[in-house]
Amino acid sequence: MVDATDRKTVARPLACCVLTISDSRTIDDDTSGSLLQEMLQNDGHTLVEREIVKDDIYAVRAVVSRWVADPDIEVIISSGGTGFTGRDSTPEALEPLLDKKIPGFGELFRQISYQEIGTSTVQSRAFGGMANATLLFALPGSTGACRTGWKKILTTQLDADHKPCNFAELIPRFNEH
Repeated sequence: MVDATDRKTVARPLACCVLTISDSRTIDDDTSGSLLQEMLQNDGHTLVEREIVKDDIYAVRAVVSRWVADPDIEVIISSGGTGFTGRDSTPEALEPLLDKKIPGFGELFRQISYQEIGTSTVQSRAFGGMANATLLFALPGSTGACRTGWKKILTTQLDADHKPCNFAELIPRFNEH
């Protein structure tokens, strides 16, 4: 759990959704989704919606497509389905929805993760991107991976005060042409 001393206030709270992709978790035992919800709210962001969906390409795509179509949702964070088993299909489900990829997110996640779990990090297909002006970050399903992704990358990149740059300050410009 997040310590109360970790609580901070961001310059501009973002409207976020959390999606857990799992064939076995429920809202009662979804520790990764609960942790992501707690951390983003402790950082001052707003949780708009949280769902759990089976690891099925079309079910995952349906939920995320609905959220991406909502102009009030700014950030989607998913947990799970980024591995290599037959059921892991998050990249296949969501990458076709992306207008722009954020290659550095997955690269940095694996670099940081290497310090924690060694070469096992090569099995992670974590990624980030933007779809219809909505940021999307896909993390592995473990609670540790979600903590790493949030604490080491997302907490600062979703904070408009983080310098020299961050995604939060760019959101209003995503629809520029």
